[in-house]
This record gives sequence, structure tokens and C-alpha cells, in this order.
Amino acid sequence: MMSDAITVQQPEQAQRLVLLFHGVGDSANGMAALGRYFADALADACVVSLNGPESTEWGAGRQWFSVQGVTEENRQARVDAAIPGFLSTVRHWQDKVGVDAAHTVLVGFSQGTIMSLEALKANPRIAGTVIAFSGRFASLPESALTPAVVHFIHGEQDSVILPVHAQAAAQRMHSLGSAHSLDMIAGVGHSIDGLMLQQALGYLA
Repeated sequence: MMSDAITVQQPEQAQRLVLLFHGVGDSANGMAALGRYFADALADACVVSLNGPESTEWGAGRQWFSVQGVTEENRQARVDAAIPGFLSTVRHWQDKVGVDAAHTVLVGFSQGTIMSLEALKANPRIAGTVIAFSGRFASLPESALTPAVVHFIHGEQDSVILPVHAQAAAQRMHSLGSAHSLDMIAGVGHSIDGLMLQQALGYLA
């Protein structure tokens, strides 16, 4: 997984680390295009797009865990099995770039968001910020995710991961006293549009 990563930007002395995690059936290559926007906006950031560790059961894309036959009941177990490798990948890049967790940003889309949010549940100190595009928790957290900050950005017309999941996540974060924001973007489905990207970059500026 690490060798398949695409480094979009590597400043001589990075002050921040931005790691991008794609959705099911996509790849590091697919998210690298999005990474370019983060690189252009954040000159001090090392920006890296990562590949999921598994091939999908169809086609050429990658995934973080299998979605074949996935249900509300079995999703958490699949995520839990994938989390140790995910956390070690994040730590690998923190060590390699010389950036601490507080200055690490996890940017996920769809399944990449699930993994990023669940990584915080497993270790709230793995990153300082999560940009959660079009995603959800596998199951809502039971304890605060401090000191991390999570920015949920979700299309109101998303029919793949319903907006209610982002709204429920934000409500739970509020009740736990965890720092977060929620932006629901009108007219957008399961994708990242220009306004969503603008919101994300605004949080990191």
C-alpha cells in the first residue's frame, strides 16, 4: 500500500501532512487530482494520495475493506480488521515526512472517510484534522474524539451514503463535546464538487 502512494507535493520542510483516502473502486491516482487542489492551497504541506490495500471484487479499483454483502451489522467488524494497517500507514508517512499527528490532515471520500473517522475512534491522537467528504462512521463513537477536529461535508442528494449519517455523526460529536463542523451541500450527490472543496480548503487555510 505504501509503495503505491502518489506524492502530489513534497516541500523541503513540510509543516503539514495531508493524506488522501479514496472511495471503493477508485485509486490513489483518482484522488491525486483532488490532492492537487490541496497542494496549490497549502504550500507548506506534503500531500500524498494512498491506495487501498485490497482489489475490489470487480474491476481494477482498490478498496479499504470489502463491501460485498456488507450490512449495518457486519460493517464494523470489517472496518476493525482493516484499521491496524490503516493506522500504521498514517504513522509511516508521519515518520517519513517528519510531521506530528497534530499537523496531520486525513482527507477521505466515501469509504476513505469511513476509514479516517474510524481511525480517530481507534486513536483520537492519530491526526489533528479529518476532512470527511460524503462519509460516515461504521458505528457512532461512544467517547470524545478530542483533540481532533472533524469537518463533515456531504451532498444533500447523496443516495450512496445518505446525508442522515453525516447529520447523526455531527449530533453525536456535539453531544460528546468533540470539535466538528457540518456542511450540507444542496444539489450534490455522492461526489465532491467545487463548493465542497472550497469549504474544505477554507477550514485548512
